Amino acid sequence: MRHRMSGRKLSRTADHRIAMYRNQVTDLLRYGKIVTTEPKAKEVRSLAEKMITLGKTGDLSSRRRALAFITRKDVVKKVFDEVAPRYSMRVGGYTRMSKLGPRNGDGASMVQLELV
Repeated sequence: MRHRMSGRKLSRTADHRIAMYRNQVTDLLRYGKIVTTEPKAKEVRSLAEKMITLGKTGDLSSRRRALAFITRKDVVKKVFDEVAPRYSMRVGGYTRMSKLGPRNGDGASMVQLELV
């Protein structure tokens, strides 16, 4: 029974899953949008919003926590200098998911995850 268990395993080991989340959050914050499957997007969305919230805090501790998760220093700089000030008056909900339909190869539901 998986009562009160949070998160999706996505048929991956823990190390692979964490690395994938870090890469997708980095790409979302770097390019502003990514195309991925719906379950992955739902997991990445919460992690990306946590990184933007760290950027809104803006202190050294938050910057170090963001550097520990995001894989590129230039993306962390962008989050703290450009992205976070843009959302200064917003309490949450920094991302939007738009459904794109099924993927041709296996029929997986695809979505576009973008910053609002």
